[in-house]
Amino acid sequence: MLINYINAALRHAHYEILADDRSYYGDIPNFEGVYANAETLENCREELAEVLEEWVLFRVSKGLPLPVVDGLELKVREVA
Repeated sequence: MLINYINAALRHAHYEILADDRSYYGDIPNFEGVYANAETLENCREELAEVLEEWVLFRVSKGLPLPVVDGLELKVREVA
């Protein structure tokens, strides 16, 4: 489920070439603070995936909500 969620979020990523240094910038709408910057598009995609994974794990560890992506919803359930 986690990999499906991450892949779905990454499909919504936006990338652009920055004018000042010609590097690539990527972010994902509705995932505040999830962004990456790298010299190549491939490196930017890889970095964005790593940042997203860390962001999701951090929010799960703190019990914070996660955005619903393409109908996929991750919820943390307490175990007694």
